[in-house]
Amino acid sequence: MPATIRTAEPADLETMTTLLVADAAERNAADPALWKPAPNIREKVSAGLQAAMEAENPPFRQHWLLAEAGGQVVGITHSILLPVPPIYAGEFGPPGLIMEDCFVSPDAPDGTAEALLEAAEADLRKAGAKIILGSSIAGGAWEALYAKQNYQPLTLYLAKSGLAPPQACEGTRDATEADLPSIVASSAENRQILFDLDPFWKPHEEADQRFGAWMAKSLTLPDRDMFISEIGEDFRGYAISHPATPLHFPAPHDISGIGVIDDYFHSDFADPDTLKNSGTAAANLLQSAEAALQTRGNEAALIVCPAAWISKIALLEGAGYTTAISWFIKR
Repeated sequence: MPATIRTAEPADLETMTTLLVADAAERNAADPALWKPAPNIREKVSAGLQAAMEAENPPFRQHWLLAEAGGQVVGITHSILLPVPPIYAGEFGPPGLIMEDCFVSPDAPDGTAEALLEAAEADLRKAGAKIILGSSIAGGAWEALYAKQNYQPLTLYLAKSGLAPPQACEGTRDATEADLPSIVASSAENRQILFDLDPFWKPHEEADQRFGAWMAKSLTLPDRDMFISEIGEDFRGYAISHPATPLHFPAPHDISGIGVIDDYFHSDFADPDTLKNSGTAAANLLQSAEAALQTRGNEAALIVCPAAWISKIALLEGAGYTTAISWFIKR
């Protein structure tokens, strides 16, 4: 008998926790350094689920669906309406994102994952999502499922363990308030490249002002480091490193040793197809950001990169990064 799909309820909390902990164990087996189990893992997962399911005014919509067969729950999906970052136009509203903490038990009937995916898509559309995204770890079962259902790679999250130690990197230095206009101009170039790669990343008409305000605030935040690359008076790029957030790491995992290098752009990879100057200056900038994370006690780093940005991916892979998570889009 095929599985039936229904909405999860508070009474399912223990069963959901068991499934999500089993799902986390699979990720941990794939990459123990990146996907460390959180201390008191069951308690953390259960408490997080309960808080999200009972929240009266959540910051964004979260929803869980369960698959049942033979009186047992054999699968789960987790989806959200993804808030649109303020520098993007978001013309189609918040995309629906099927998170990477989706899981099907080994003894589930054939077709259970497909049924869960179809139900999650329908639920997100009913909730108002006009764009559907799906997330999976590299090589995971859901990665193959998305490909089978005509999803295309949109964004890669590349990871690296064993970060660069602190050292002087030629042409890089800490960012200052005086660098803000150059950082904003460089970000505008970055945003245009993103939009050219995929219209999903259409910039907001007030992107420069919004990004500039955020950069000014970021300079005052004690949990992050900001760097620029320059040759003489020539501004070449910027990078920001900061702690990982729960958006990319489901509740069962310990993210205390994970950092993120975000808003990383350099003129060496401004041509999405061809890396210039062997990427030397861009690699130095990356190394500075890595070293800052290592100094703060991080053991691994995650970097966001569009799947179509060939030159940037080549630079990152040359620096030891490999794809850990992929976001896919259904056109």
